[in-house]
Amino acid sequence: MAWEVTRTVRVRLDVPNDRKSDLHATNSKFQYCANRTADWAWRYPEQDCVTSKSEAEAAIYDTLREETDHLHANLVQKAIKRATDDIDNCVDRLADGENTSKPQYDTFSIVYDKRAATYYRDKVSLATVNGRVECEYDLPDDPEGTPHGKYLLNDDYSFSTSTVHYDSETDEFYLHAAMERELDASSPEKAEHSRVLGVDCNVDDHIAVTSTGAFVGNADYLNHQRREFEKRRASLQQTGTRSAHLTFQRIGDKFGRWSRDYLHQCSQEIVAEAKRHDCTHIAFEDLEQIRERISDDKKFQQWAFRELQEQTEHKAELAGIVVETVEPSYTSQQCSKCGCTLEENRDGQHFQCLDCSYSANADYNAAKNVARKLTVKLQRGQKPPAGGAFCQYALKSGTMTVNATEVASDTPVSAERESTDKPTAAAVGS
Repeated sequence: MAWEVTRTVRVRLDVPNDRKSDLHATNSKFQYCANRTADWAWRYPEQDCVTSKSEAEAAIYDTLREETDHLHANLVQKAIKRATDDIDNCVDRLADGENTSKPQYDTFSIVYDKRAATYYRDKVSLATVNGRVECEYDLPDDPEGTPHGKYLLNDDYSFSTSTVHYDSETDEFYLHAAMERELDASSPEKAEHSRVLGVDCNVDDHIAVTSTGAFVGNADYLNHQRREFEKRRASLQQTGTRSAHLTFQRIGDKFGRWSRDYLHQCSQEIVAEAKRHDCTHIAFEDLEQIRERISDDKKFQQWAFRELQEQTEHKAELAGIVVETVEPSYTSQQCSKCGCTLEENRDGQHFQCLDCSYSANADYNAAKNVARKLTVKLQRGQKPPAGGAFCQYALKSGTMTVNATEVASDTPVSAERESTDKPTAAAVGS
């Protein structure tokens, strides 16, 4: 059985000064192709949107090539794929009853695979609107132990489809190199050890709690800021004066921008905690349907579970850490020590097992269960029951190794019904 591992390494590119404009021009045409594809494929609400890359290519590929003065064929194809993939995600959100809009592309981000780029261990050759540009990597003097040494310079890993980005503040170009390695699970000595950090997300108290006992962010503060912003917007609307109208327009989605920045800080803390404990994976609960499953309360409807997970995934990818989700059932009702699962085990933020008397913060207990679920999943996928790599999850003090296909708290015990494990609206108030 083969197991594919992908790690992303961010490396600065030494781009010749006289070729920087070529990369900027290439990005402009790449984003043009993506936006033109989005314009063509986005047909909501009158018709079904087009999410098929092949259908989009058949319809507009030749036109895009002509309109971009024959931008490299593969870059046109990658721009079409980016747009159709994003629209596919938008369609999923619409199906879930979420608000979304047509994707727009205005940042520097070019997708390169091996047809448009030639990858080496010390440099990369990139296709541009003006021929190829060769860029050397800016590597650390001592790469041992860094992502560059572990993956970029490691012959066990090969280059896959990667992206080039630009930092306008520093005027620097970066390659986000995707490094792949296929492991043979039938050869345990080739399987990498896995260490998981579990994360439990919340609507009250702390925004997230990890299996290592880190309490991240303040959900109550975030909710307070949202309510204050909404009250101000409502007041301005009721005032109705021209001045109030101009102020309303000026502040726009101020809370949205503020909350994204706040969640950015929280996601940084989560990734830092994973790096501090040498974790290879971060586990979240699969909260895709969380709004529908829990409550109609506005507090839940506007909660940014998805935003936090996406920001964490992006930062973790740069650190070579994989983010995955697990089934959320029972994580807050189940004892992380003995596996006894009862609704009565949890009382608000306090968890006490009615079977073994284990006592802990309820969210910390849930985070350990989240970590255990992914650890068991990884252990089963890596190897047969006997022998192989260690799969562990990180705790406040040390780690717990899963070395059997079943563990005590992997299977719910004495559970009367399935639950999303999150507080109900009645429990948290409005």
